[in-house]
Amino acid sequence: MAGYLGCRHTRLMVDIVLVLAVFAALLVVVAVSQPLAVRLRLSPVVLLAMIGVAIGAASTVLLHTPLSPRFGETARLFADLPVGSETFIYVFLPLLVFDAAITSDVRRMLDDAAPILMLAVVATLVTSAIVGATLWPLSGLPLVVCLLLGAVVATTDPAAVIAVFRDVGAPARLSRLVQGEALLNDAASIVLFVVLLGMIVSGREPDILGGAAEFVTSFIGGAVFGALGGRILLQLVPWTRDDRLAEATLTVAFAYVIFIAAERLFHVSGVVAVLSAGLVVSAFGRARITPENWSFLTNLWAQIAFWAHSLVFVLASMLVPKLLIDMEWRDLMLVATLIVSAFLARLLELFLLLPVLSLLRLTQPISTSFKLAITWGGLRGALTLVLALAVTENPLLSHEVQRFVAVLATGLVLFTLLVNGTTLRFVIHLLGLDRLSAVDQVLRDRVLALSYAEMGDTIRATAREHGLSQAAAKSAIAPYETWILEASHRDAAKIALTDRDRLAVALVALGNQERMMVLDILEQRAASPTTVQTLLRNAEALIEGARSGGRLGYKRGAEAALAFSPSFRFAHFLYRRFGIVRFLADRLGDRFEMLLVTRLLIQQLAGPVAARSRVIFSERVMGLINAMLQGRLEKTTAALDALRRQYPDYAAALEALFLRQSALRREMGRYQALFEEGLIASEVYEDLKTSVVAARNAEPRPRFDLGLDTNRLIQGLDLFAGLDDRQLERVKKLLRPRFTVPNEFIVHKGERGDAVYFIASGAAEVVLPQRRIPLGSGDIFGEMAILTGQKRQADVVALTYCRLLVLRKADFDRFMRDNRDVRFAIDRIAQARQAMNRPDETAVAS
Repeated sequence: MAGYLGCRHTRLMVDIVLVLAVFAALLVVVAVSQPLAVRLRLSPVVLLAMIGVAIGAASTVLLHTPLSPRFGETARLFADLPVGSETFIYVFLPLLVFDAAITSDVRRMLDDAAPILMLAVVATLVTSAIVGATLWPLSGLPLVVCLLLGAVVATTDPAAVIAVFRDVGAPARLSRLVQGEALLNDAASIVLFVVLLGMIVSGREPDILGGAAEFVTSFIGGAVFGALGGRILLQLVPWTRDDRLAEATLTVAFAYVIFIAAERLFHVSGVVAVLSAGLVVSAFGRARITPENWSFLTNLWAQIAFWAHSLVFVLASMLVPKLLIDMEWRDLMLVATLIVSAFLARLLELFLLLPVLSLLRLTQPISTSFKLAITWGGLRGALTLVLALAVTENPLLSHEVQRFVAVLATGLVLFTLLVNGTTLRFVIHLLGLDRLSAVDQVLRDRVLALSYAEMGDTIRATAREHGLSQAAAKSAIAPYETWILEASHRDAAKIALTDRDRLAVALVALGNQERMMVLDILEQRAASPTTVQTLLRNAEALIEGARSGGRLGYKRGAEAALAFSPSFRFAHFLYRRFGIVRFLADRLGDRFEMLLVTRLLIQQLAGPVAARSRVIFSERVMGLINAMLQGRLEKTTAALDALRRQYPDYAAALEALFLRQSALRREMGRYQALFEEGLIASEVYEDLKTSVVAARNAEPRPRFDLGLDTNRLIQGLDLFAGLDDRQLERVKKLLRPRFTVPNEFIVHKGERGDAVYFIASGAAEVVLPQRRIPLGSGDIFGEMAILTGQKRQADVVALTYCRLLVLRKADFDRFMRDNRDVRFAIDRIAQARQAMNRPDETAVAS
């Protein structure tokens, strides 16, 4: 028995070694194919597919030729690799999906969310329906089988398309649409595939409503589970203490954990779950992971995805001869029908469904050239072959169904790769999508002109410094001067831009400058992750506003940055409804820090260092930019001062913390410079670095206190100054503190009076039809409605952050009876307001 086990173990090890050798050989093929694809001007994915088909065909042929005795074992190893559909799905798919999600620009994709969802989810259903309805009368198979084929071929592979777009310089929005479509398209297709396959295997009658419910449950359930998984991953990131290897390991582990848990434990779509988790990490991870570590993370995932995607393509392509081995002449007619129906479905989606979104103002219009490029770029690839392989491996399906799906899906993949993939570059050129826009052309010329002028000055200075001849300097400068002269004589009519266009370009560049500054703040840990996330979102809103609306769009973005965030409004709602203070205090602390850092950013943008990089724009444009920055600075300072006036102690503590952190960053920079210059040893540098990091982490941001202590608020009111300790104790039991934000309505005209308000600090105003009456610290309002029994005659609106003391109507009579001096004071105020109101025939805010 021991000898048998030992032989079995040796045989198993040999098999593993051979399989590893095959994978190593395939990786060598992948590496060699990259430069070869560049030389042949082919997409690497297309070339890999060709190589994979050739390897599969060669191994199959060798098994049935006289050479089989000599090369049969090697050929059989390639032809019968122990790699099935489950290997592709559980080993490779989580990696590919997570990489596609984590490297996506989520916020930019949100601008095109409507067309992306249309192309991905709705278009998947439409493609499956059209393909199924077209092939059903011709195939002689049940409709649900034809719909299953439609789900298999609805997947698109963006790798080859994006590579071509990048090479030819296609517009960024076009690449974003294709990439965003592929992200959700794969997930939707796999969910639909699983639903339809379940119907066929179970043998039950197709149930449209039941299938739709299963589709929605699996899709939405996966999205929710993945989002929660992504948030848990981000909560674990701080525990790694900026260890980039640990952060990367967490992401790889979570990609598999989320996929397996979704599929096996919760029975929802694992692909959608991994996609959702990756998008969450992409959207919020940049605020929690330093830019250096984020760059390492994305580079690592790019390498992992490159290996996985290349191996999937080669291995799946090697299966093509096996999948086509039973192909007949009749199948060519079915493949041709499939090709026509698939492209007709895509044209229908792009030219009939997408314009509806534009009419509903859910997205910006998509040009005809973009639609044609997306249509021709609808390549099918590895995932389509993997799903077809899963069908052939399912023993519960008949051979006829397996053959039908495998042959037709493989035929469509080969057509799109060999025809569309090889001609896509020409189509992009034909549509004129490989040329810069007029705006980008002008900006490019301006950048080159200034750069070349600087190069000329540098060459002259270098020649003088080293005593080189003027002839040599003139010869070196000549190409630059020639280009500048040609650019100055360029036909201005072809690239004429209005001042509005030039300003829009400059504002986009300004927004990008601000975004880079925020990333620098993140790297230096100069602000909390929440504040960095908000600043990144604000900078991206400025960029998008300038890109879509020019000057007005940028101004709207700047105003939105100063508005209260949804999280702040929700915290304020919890405070007003349920009296929960902590959330509101935390959000105010975040706002305090955000405003402080925003003001510093604007000051840096307006400073000489940042302004120097904007010399590529005209003086008029730079003047407008400076004026807009000055306006932003004034509004930001006003918003910050509104908080500082109410909470000066917190402002001082936060600013002191900022100064200490700034000093620590300079200290760290000094130690790093000494180390890089070789003046201190690595041991000394590490010790100094550790002490600085410890000092930085030892002092977190101070907790914000709303200052709603009733004792302290009463002390600020002169109205209660004459009360003794016993009276003050009784008054404190009746009064309730309240916090308000600027522009909050404290009382509304027409409502019944239920309370009297004392302003402990802050400012408000009474809004009358003909005028407004200011109220400040120590003032009282709301007493008239209670004294007269009338409804309130005006609104009272907070002008600043206010801290109030509220006396409910039920306690007012007892309060007035027990505090005679206060009662006399309130009566005098009421009589004065009645006298003041008579000329206006209206009442004051009561």
